[in-house]
Amino acid sequence: MDKKLVLKRSMVAVAVLITVIVGIAAFYSVQPAEETAVLKRGSSGSQVRTLQTKLNNWGYNCGTVDGIFGSKTVAAVKQFQKNNGLTVDGIVGAKTAAALGMTLTSGSSSNSSYNSSDVYLLAKCIYAESRGEPYLGQVAVGAVVLNRVKSSAFPNSISGVIYQPYAFTAVLDGQINLEPNDTAYSAARDAMNGWDPTNGCLYYYNPATATSSWIWTRTVKLTIGKHRFAV
Repeated sequence: MDKKLVLKRSMVAVAVLITVIVGIAAFYSVQPAEETAVLKRGSSGSQVRTLQTKLNNWGYNCGTVDGIFGSKTVAAVKQFQKNNGLTVDGIVGAKTAAALGMTLTSGSSSNSSYNSSDVYLLAKCIYAESRGEPYLGQVAVGAVVLNRVKSSAFPNSISGVIYQPYAFTAVLDGQINLEPNDTAYSAARDAMNGWDPTNGCLYYYNPATATSSWIWTRTVKLTIGKHRFAV
């Protein structure tokens, strides 16, 4: 066989082998976005706005909620990390995000399936049901609504859950028609972004005012402010 032909075939085989190896390496080097996503100086977008809102609400002043991870946000994150026994690097990775009640992804926010009407209605429900509660309790009320949306035992939309007959006192007494404030909007967005202080609860009630004997049979998981959260 001609030596030139043999050499040419060998070169082609080597090129194909290299292509296969590179392809396999690239495939296994790709990690899910949830594992690699971080927020740091220079990051921007809805997740940064959520971060800034949380920090400001908890007294870690990061200035205007503008969705831009600048020097004030870095300083606020570092202070939060210091106070919570985390590595103080000003970067929101998996551990810091968990402490903040956030789930980081490199894609769109987890609330992308909700529209502005959903945000407005959830904020109205939160305001009507829990405006006198601590911020954590307001997010928890929003989380209960969203947990019901995900459950097969309840309607599969925010409006369906909120307006389900006899589900919420605020609907029965008309307080659902009150205009929500900025805090209620923030709590609604936090809940929609995946923050669930209740860890999956489907019910809540105020033991001082609850009149349903049935609700007292539910297993209470935690208490926030005046509300007990149960499954």
